[in-house]
Order: sequence, then C-alpha cells, then structure tokens
Amino acid sequence: MTSSLSGLQIAVLSAYGVGMAGGQLLFKSAALRLPAQSGFAERLLSLAHNAYFLAALVAYIGLALVWLWVLTFTPLSRAYLFVALPFALVPLAATLVFGEPLSGRFLLGAVLIVCGLILVVT
Repeated sequence: MTSSLSGLQIAVLSAYGVGMAGGQLLFKSAALRLPAQSGFAERLLSLAHNAYFLAALVAYIGLALVWLWVLTFTPLSRAYLFVALPFALVPLAATLVFGEPLSGRFLLGAVLIVCGLILVVT
C-alpha cells in the first residue's frame, strides 16, 4: 500500500461518501413514513415494511463490503478522510430533497471540508 491515492481509489472513496450520504437520505425518508402517533414497538415493526428503510440497510451493507475491499489496498489513514464527505453532502441534499434550512455558515463549513479533503488527498 502506498501513501498516495490513485485515481481509482479516489473515485471509489468518493462514490463511497456519496453512497453514505444517499443512505442517510433513505433513512430520513423512512423516518418520515413512520406512524406518527404510535409506540416504539409499532414503529419498529413498521420498519420491516418500509421500503426506504430496507433500501438504506441494503445500501449500508453494500457500502460496508466496498469499504472492506477498499481497505485491502488503501491505508486507513487516507481512506477514512472520505468519511467526512457526507458531512458536507447530507445537509445540502436534505435542503434539496426535504426543504430543510441551510445557513451561510454551513455552506462555508462544507466548502472547507471539501477543500480540506482535496488538500490532504492531493
């Protein structure tokens, strides 16, 4: 394993970060479809029939397998930096998909996260 990342490693790790963000959107979609006035057990049972929740689980299992594969040829210290990518992507996507508010301070922070990632990877 080398300390610099190849184009393939960067692409796969970026896709991993995007996939993690997508999983969070699926979890939010699942949460929005839970019965509002119900107990914990009923909500838990309803997840078994919630397509968004099941899709999120499948996505996360797939992403875990991708992560294990990536770690066979990428140093953890370099790969783990891409876990920060969803911190910038999820709130942006939540604004677009769910209409959640977004501040200028967040946008600045998201830009700094992405710039930091680029700085460390290159």
